[in-house]
Amino acid sequence: MNEQRRQFLRSFGLVAAGALGGWALPSFLQHYVNAEGEQDGISPETRIKQLKIVLPKPTKPKNTYVPTVRVGNLLYVAGHGPGSVDGKPVVGKVGRDLNLEQAQQAARLAGLRILGAVRAAVGSLDNVVRLVKTLGMVNATPDFKDQPLVINGFSDLIVEIFGEKRGKGARSAVGMGSLPGGIPVEIETIFQIRT
Repeated sequence: MNEQRRQFLRSFGLVAAGALGGWALPSFLQHYVNAEGEQDGISPETRIKQLKIVLPKPTKPKNTYVPTVRVGNLLYVAGHGPGSVDGKPVVGKVGRDLNLEQAQQAARLAGLRILGAVRAAVGSLDNVVRLVKTLGMVNATPDFKDQPLVINGFSDLIVEIFGEKRGKGARSAVGMGSLPGGIPVEIETIFQIRT
């Protein structure tokens, strides 16, 4: 094979490899993003818009603490309750004042407040790598035994936004004799954040 023909085949091979890479790379990257756990390849911020979810703006704490603390690539989020609905605070003891469905809704509301605090701390929920840990506290009657089902109201919201892989973390769900202000649930979390 003469030198000119060898050079042509070498150049053609480089062009073909570049074209193949340009065609295959987006597909590979999309698979990689999905492997990271995004909901069908959709970012958390896009997913929130699709679901028409409006995150509440964080309020300044009245007591001696901050809503979030970042240490390295971990974001520790202070305990959040459900806040208010139509200007009225969500309060009551689960098993007496609130049924399971109402308590799950309160846990979801607490989750929305947590996500608002996370967004305020890191700029975008797209900067969240995954949920690491959840502690869910339920203000319940002594005979109430479905604390994990109550905290599913929070966990299901997080999976809905971040997907199965990024939205499921380690979790504890415990009963409490009371919670601040008589709220039915308080949830604190740890998230891993992109560096």
